[in-house]
Amino acid sequence: MYGNIARSFINAGFQIWDIFEETVVSTIITFEDNRVDKIMPGLDFGIGLRGVKDYKTVYGYTNDLAALNKTAEHICGAAGLGKDIIFNELKPSVIHETKIPHDSVAIQKKIDLLKEINDRVRSKSGLIRQVTINYSEKKQQVVIYNDKKEVTREDRVYTNCAIMVIAEKNGRIETGYHVLAARRGFEVFEFEDVFEKADLAASLALRLLDANKKITGPMTAVISSSAGGTMIHEAVGHSLEADLVQKGLSQYQGEKGKKVASEIITVLDDATLLNKRGSLSFDDEGTPSQKTVLIEKGILKNFMYDRETALKDKTESTGNGRRESYKFKPIPRMRNTMITPGTGLSADLIKDTKNGIFVVKMGGGQVNTVTGEFVFEVKDGYLIENGVITYPVRGATLMGTGKAVLNTIDAVCTDLGFDSGTCGKDGQGSPVCDAQPTLRIPKILVGSK
Repeated sequence: MYGNIARSFINAGFQIWDIFEETVVSTIITFEDNRVDKIMPGLDFGIGLRGVKDYKTVYGYTNDLAALNKTAEHICGAAGLGKDIIFNELKPSVIHETKIPHDSVAIQKKIDLLKEINDRVRSKSGLIRQVTINYSEKKQQVVIYNDKKEVTREDRVYTNCAIMVIAEKNGRIETGYHVLAARRGFEVFEFEDVFEKADLAASLALRLLDANKKITGPMTAVISSSAGGTMIHEAVGHSLEADLVQKGLSQYQGEKGKKVASEIITVLDDATLLNKRGSLSFDDEGTPSQKTVLIEKGILKNFMYDRETALKDKTESTGNGRRESYKFKPIPRMRNTMITPGTGLSADLIKDTKNGIFVVKMGGGQVNTVTGEFVFEVKDGYLIENGVITYPVRGATLMGTGKAVLNTIDAVCTDLGFDSGTCGKDGQGSPVCDAQPTLRIPKILVGSK
């Protein structure tokens, strides 16, 4: 079907080119104010055409098959008619199975589940004022043809259930939020307990109503595995994406092969983990799934590359070329980014910590990828006093630089907690997952908002 377009790309002299075909079927259900607020089904199809020559990219897309050749002409500058090219189809080494397809489950069953979650949360306390549940399902079918004369196909199925709880007491309003998300079909609710997530969201909102303790100043921080890998994703991960490094927008420019972290720190970006939200059989350039070691025992080993940035550095893509949809060109993006487990139990680490803050859940934050400076909100945190977790703290923030924090971590435990979300970059959103074990930062600046 795309042989003539491929011939056009070759005639145009592109060093890298690809044809990205995408079909997406999705449904979003919002449950709010004790009822279904909206149901939004979606269907989209389109094709993205990209060519790279002399480190410059031209990109076009269309959802009109009749206009496809015209789009290719605009990109290539010529019709480029010729014989069809034979593409070799690559088979995935990692397959992420879907056991219960979304379309095999009645819409009413999905609504009933959301209602049950809502009723359970509201039964917790009369202080709960609002419960909002956003359920989304998506099946993304992609076919990618590229200049290597390879074709890859993949069906990517995602399920997401986000629960937000608002509680109010004496005019004070607090929120709790938890997400269940994975690269699975409706069976995600068999593998993870959505009611436990709902209980956690409700408990957090209610607990924060009575949290008045504020702490500030430099102190020890123990960050629980339950916080997921927000810190490693934001404070370090983006700085290891090759396009930012090449543009001089990374704290790690020129640092490959050097010590950038404590010797007990190893950081991976791994797309091969089964059914994690950032997992892929192939990236959006057709590169097979792989595990990339970014930092090994404190030494910076590699960056996250797509094909274009790899071409500039005369290296190979790490399979990190990702795009939000056919409307966007691929760029280096994280997949499943994590600090690997170490040794020791989290309970023993807390006992070994004289005083400080224990971070159970992180909130939002800001990061400067050039300097590595960050500010993160502590959504759920507690005071540690003489090795014992005591009072909940309110409005705490963690401030520092990614490189400094990684270099000072002195303990990494055996547990590993994952968090899922959608990462934004250059106007594109990509499904990701991040993770970390419970770890200790001996000294970090804690602020208060």
